[in-house]
Amino acid sequence: MIGVRVVQKVSSTRGFAKVAPHVVPALDRAVHRLTRGRVLLSAQLLPGVILTSTGARSGQPRRTPLACMPEPERGSWLLIGSNFGRTGHPAWTANLLARPDAEINWKGADIPVTARLLEGEERAAAWQAALAFWPPYATYQARVEREIRLFRLVRRSP
Repeated sequence: MIGVRVVQKVSSTRGFAKVAPHVVPALDRAVHRLTRGRVLLSAQLLPGVILTSTGARSGQPRRTPLACMPEPERGSWLLIGSNFGRTGHPAWTANLLARPDAEINWKGADIPVTARLLEGEERAAAWQAALAFWPPYATYQARVEREIRLFRLVRRSP
C-alpha cells in the first residue's frame, strides 16, 4: 500500500493540480480508445469511468475520463467534481446540471445513467465516504472556496 500513499501525497500537491488536468485525461482518452474501452489508465489506481455528457452550452457530446466511487450496494456511482483542487468547477459538472441524462463506460460496458447533484445530509454522508475512499479530496476542498460538487449516477432504462 506504500505506492498508494505516495500517489495520494503527490496528487495533493499544487504542482500536480496544475499539470494533471492537462495530462491525465488526455492519456486516459488515448489508452481507452486504443484498447477499445478495456483499459482506463487512471483506473489502475482509482476506479474510473468515461462520462459522456451533453455540453451545457454546445449541446454536443463530451467524453470525460473521471475517477469514480462505485456504490455497488446502491448500484450507483459517485462522481466528485474536485477539479484536482483548482478554483473553478469542472465543465462536466455544469453539463450534468444542465442535462442530467448521460452515459458512462464502466469496465468496457456503456451504461445509461441519470446524475443528481447531492445536497444537505445526503451530500455530507457521501463526502465522508469519498474522503475515506480517497483522502486527497480533503486537500482539494481546503484549497478552494467553492463547495466541491458531488453527483450520484444511477442506471436508467436505455
